[in-house]
Amino acid sequence: MTLRAGRTVLEALTRQPLGFLRSSWPWRSLGYLLSGALFGIAALTLIEVAVLLGAPVALALGTLTVACGGFVVGRLERWRLRLIDSAPVPDAHGTPPGPGPRAWLRTRLREEATWREFGYTLLALLVLGWIDLTVVGLSFWFPLMLLSGPFQPDASLGLGLGTAVAGAVLLPIAAYPMAAWAGTRATLTRVILAPRDAELVEVVRSRARLVDAFELERRRIERDLHDGAQQRLVALTLTLGMAGLDLEPGSPAAVRVAEAHEQALLALAELRELIRGVHPKVLTDLGLPDAASDVAGRSPVPAEVDIVLPGRLPAPIEAAAYFVITEALANVARHSRAGRCRIRGRMAGETFMMEIRDDGIGGADPAGGTGLAGLADRVAAVGGGISVSSPAGGPTVVRVEIPCG
Repeated sequence: MTLRAGRTVLEALTRQPLGFLRSSWPWRSLGYLLSGALFGIAALTLIEVAVLLGAPVALALGTLTVACGGFVVGRLERWRLRLIDSAPVPDAHGTPPGPGPRAWLRTRLREEATWREFGYTLLALLVLGWIDLTVVGLSFWFPLMLLSGPFQPDASLGLGLGTAVAGAVLLPIAAYPMAAWAGTRATLTRVILAPRDAELVEVVRSRARLVDAFELERRRIERDLHDGAQQRLVALTLTLGMAGLDLEPGSPAAVRVAEAHEQALLALAELRELIRGVHPKVLTDLGLPDAASDVAGRSPVPAEVDIVLPGRLPAPIEAAAYFVITEALANVARHSRAGRCRIRGRMAGETFMMEIRDDGIGGADPAGGTGLAGLADRVAAVGGGISVSSPAGGPTVVRVEIPCG
């Protein structure tokens, strides 16, 4: 029966030291260190190249090895860690914004995880690979040398048998320091390669997935309302209007039909406003600048829109920015006592920067139930952030930054 006490080799060593040798952990540790010794062999190869071809060539090859190998080493090390650590190391890399090697390379070079992998590759070549070779060699060289005692030509039979017995005793004992170094090396590797806030990364990703699902559901509801209920209300309004023309003006039936026609018109207007709030069609069709102008045109407080973009923003970013504008304008109308409001948006590199400023009395508190806290969560789900400056006496300024790369 194979024993695997603990989740890692270090746990197996400390929890069941006697049963450790009967488990698969010594062999897994040996495989882990032998595969890690490849870094030492690669470094030795570079040294030989330096001797044969010169230091500049070796330096160029070493730089190329670290630069190109870092992308591969991180994935390889996360896979190798499974030999002695059953908990997987999550991949800290994000998804490129578009297809093609250029988008992939730009994304990778801007990620902290990429540079940690480069640093780990350099550390493995210069230090860790050599230690792996040394530990494996010392763990087995001396016991094997003792085991070869009976085969030495100048050794007596008694001495040879004695050294062989000593080697047989030391050989399993050597598995303990070897496994201890393997566990230490794996811990160091996990510290370097694993995301520093793995749970936080997963929370952010899951929140982004929820926002995407919510946005798809909003679009579906908007489409169903637009193509279903709204069209039926339009048909009802037309029918009531035509029916009113066929009735005698001033008759009780004509009065009731006119009232029903007016109520149908009000219901149609409310439904259109609801559809616009669920997901405005102008945002889908024309983009953020036109959608912001549409919202500003319906605001009780005069609002100036100055949003200039080189093209369409990604749909989640457009939606987040749009609902920030609608909520901010609603707050201006309800609380600020402002006479004017200004909305300005620009691209700064690959970051969308937006500012909403009013000349009201100030004193806005995001924690006071104004709705900005929920919008901050929505913007955070697409990687952005919101800041609010609202001193007493004004002005109130809402700033939004959302990376679009």
